[in-house]
Amino acid sequence: MFDRFVDFVREIYQTDTFIPLHEPRFAGNEKQYLLDVIDSTFVSSVGPYVSEFETKIGEYTGAKHAVATVNGTAALHIALLLAGVEPGDEVITQAVTFVATCNAIHYCGAEPVFVDIDAATLGLSPTALSNFLECYGERRDGGIYNKSSGKRIAACLPMHTFGHPCELTGLLKVCDGHGIPLVEDAAEALGSRLNGQHCGTFGKLGVLSFNGNKIITTGGGGMILTDDEDLARRAKHLTTTAKMPHAWKFAHDQIGYNYRMPNLNAALGLAQLEQLPSFVECKRALAERYRDWAQANGAHIFAEPTSAQSNYWLNALLLDDMQQRDAFLEYSNAQGVMTRPLWELMPDLPMYQHCQRDSLAQSRYLADRLVNVPSSVVL
Repeated sequence: MFDRFVDFVREIYQTDTFIPLHEPRFAGNEKQYLLDVIDSTFVSSVGPYVSEFETKIGEYTGAKHAVATVNGTAALHIALLLAGVEPGDEVITQAVTFVATCNAIHYCGAEPVFVDIDAATLGLSPTALSNFLECYGERRDGGIYNKSSGKRIAACLPMHTFGHPCELTGLLKVCDGHGIPLVEDAAEALGSRLNGQHCGTFGKLGVLSFNGNKIITTGGGGMILTDDEDLARRAKHLTTTAKMPHAWKFAHDQIGYNYRMPNLNAALGLAQLEQLPSFVECKRALAERYRDWAQANGAHIFAEPTSAQSNYWLNALLLDDMQQRDAFLEYSNAQGVMTRPLWELMPDLPMYQHCQRDSLAQSRYLADRLVNVPSSVVL
């Protein structure tokens, strides 16, 4: 099967050279807009492309407000602060995620708590979340507290893995029932929808990423999404070093962050956004080709959850066990076709080993078997 897979991928991308996991595509107005910014000299966080990019992302996702940041991690940090996460708190999240999810929690002075995922979505399981809160959640003045640690559970942070929407209806029902705000890590899910609604717009706040390997890129960048006007205003203020508006004074009313997206990056993002509908269409067509190949070769490619329309940011091949996974990784990469395993589970990393977790049975099962395969847009 390994050699047939490599031949198939080379047929898709029509090359005998190295095939990366996910590379950007620049086929629109990128150079024109970048030259426009350079000519204007407004290359930093002040410039019209930043505002226009925010407006267009809001229109595309359906969010009432969008605030551009330097990267997705910065957006997560601010979103968690605005959701009310404070030092000494806990945030429930998933072990299957990129490390930025947990790092942003730690930036707030809080600790992650890990509960399992659903096999059908690769995202946080409403059942696992409900079971954890039933076992450890205790209502006190000020919110829900973890009976095991004594700490307040300040937020829930699910992540839409590889662009596949979590089961948000169930997660929101559990969170609302316990008075816990939900913040969506939709870093990988631009262009993904659940029941027609865009990921990142279900919770109190949501976050997107425009890193170089995402479906569209600003080189480095992120976005905070919210329907709450006050939260959006505060997000923009905090990410602009909490500077008070004034023609010449540099006055700041609280500790802020230098997190605003530069105009140069926003120009690139706007040109990319113009191509996003076609990128999503192409990636969904690629996923269909992978599914056809898998069916013909007795393999299994992860498919979007029920009621979801995924952007298929990264396609995921499920193998029989860790031994087959490792053999596949070694063979494909040796042949110049980049593949990678699932991220190390977060509580297996040294800085998060002490954090509370449930059995993570499904997370560990998938970590032993899942491999990401080349998923760049095929134009």
